[in-house]
Amino acid sequence: MTPPPACKAVGPHCLALSVTLRLATADGPGIASADHEATWLLGHTQRIQFGPIRRLGRTLEARSRLLVPCRHAAVAGSRVRCRAHGFQGAVRPPRPKSARHQLGNDRFSVVDQGKLRVLTMRADPPPRRSLPVADANPCAVARCRTADHTVGAACCRDLQIEVLCGTRNRHLEALIRHRKSPYLCKVSRESPETLGAEMISACGFLEPGGVLCTLHGRHRPDGRTAKPDLCFTWPTRDDTYHPNCAFHPASGQG
Repeated sequence: MTPPPACKAVGPHCLALSVTLRLATADGPGIASADHEATWLLGHTQRIQFGPIRRLGRTLEARSRLLVPCRHAAVAGSRVRCRAHGFQGAVRPPRPKSARHQLGNDRFSVVDQGKLRVLTMRADPPPRRSLPVADANPCAVARCRTADHTVGAACCRDLQIEVLCGTRNRHLEALIRHRKSPYLCKVSRESPETLGAEMISACGFLEPGGVLCTLHGRHRPDGRTAKPDLCFTWPTRDDTYHPNCAFHPASGQG
């Protein structure tokens, strides 16, 4: 366990944290190969407020706010008391910002060619000849759950983030490592410039029921799938499973 951050007073950092996130890195000469990964990450808006996308060579980044309080913050109304250092005071809570990705009429906000754009992506027509399927999505009725005990679509609520934080920025690293678990946890240094962490932040592309993906069965105007390609990868036997995952070997489907 690392020592608590060397804070000198309560402040906005008690309730949320401003960081720079690496959204994606292109694996080809252009930036388009990063579109799907960036779209996937920008969809997880439950506890992350994303700023404008910035392109640096083959990498996409965004200044963002992680809406996860410090584990040492005792909050009572507008007042915060630090259980690590003892000081207290009034702190204005983070202001909610609209981050809609489902815009209606088959319009969605996605990353396209490295930029956030609004595209019309209509649902694919059903095949003329197909066998009836009771439930093509095994996750639709699964009782999987995330570490905060939320049931359903656990893979669409858990995510991994990469925070730009150099080894010299010890205060920011301490602030990140002392966020409230399980909403931000398992922080590890991935490189001298970045930290990796796990977050619970539901995807904004989920339907109102919180399980089905509104991008499923749609295509971009250029023919690519609307749904990020990494969302088509089902868990394998070597993965770490959420409790009650439909693909766990014990369930008989894995």
